[in-house]
Amino acid sequence: MTSPGEAVLVVLHRPRESGREFLVALRAPGTRSESYWSLISGGIEDGESPFDAARRELEEETGLTAPLSWDEIPMSLGFQGEDGWVVLYVFSAETRIDWEPTLDEEHVDYRWCEAESALGVLFYEEPRAALREVAGRLGATT
Repeated sequence: MTSPGEAVLVVLHRPRESGREFLVALRAPGTRSESYWSLISGGIEDGESPFDAARRELEEETGLTAPLSWDEIPMSLGFQGEDGWVVLYVFSAETRIDWEPTLDEEHVDYRWCEAESALGVLFYEEPRAALREVAGRLGATT
């Protein structure tokens, strides 16, 4: 069961010769929506902290267990969802240049992009704002 009104976003990035690249994942079509590009994200389960939810979602959706950063991203975003106001807690994680995700059934594709390209494909504004914040902190072009 997930907590109503709370979710997490994880901005996953890795080094490259010319800076950073960011993971975007194509959500599988669902009962409420068409397929769209997003960041790793999901709801917070009952009794779970935002940090634990972010770690769980990252592992479930990509197969990656990696240290998460939250303290240096003092932001939460919000939006009006179908069931009311939702607060999004933003995290970031870094992986090796040669690592590739193992997607779960929630996703049908992924790509690594420079910040500008990732911003161009992300469907919702909240993931774009999270990516801009993290990319800016990492010195990546946005």
